[in-house]
Amino acid sequence: MAKKQTNIKQTVPKGLQLPGIVTQCVSNGMFRIKLENGFQVLAYISGKIRRNSIRILLGDQVIVEISAYDLSRGRIVFRLNQKNKIKK
Repeated sequence: MAKKQTNIKQTVPKGLQLPGIVTQCVSNGMFRIKLENGFQVLAYISGKIRRNSIRILLGDQVIVEISAYDLSRGRIVFRLNQKNKIKK
């Protein structure tokens, strides 16, 4: 007897992407980011940024993807350059 195939896909919760400013550099590619809404998160550099060796410095504006499970941690997915800066 053939087994019945079920196509059940689990949906992984996507992170929330928010802009922020780098306030502190911690070791091993970790940064403390102050988000627009005032929260502070500890974020690490995503693999694509690390692979392309994009430098992230104090005061840089970045886009951070916040974890759905832990709102105090995130991943830096994009570094905003001078042209893309968010105006307040």
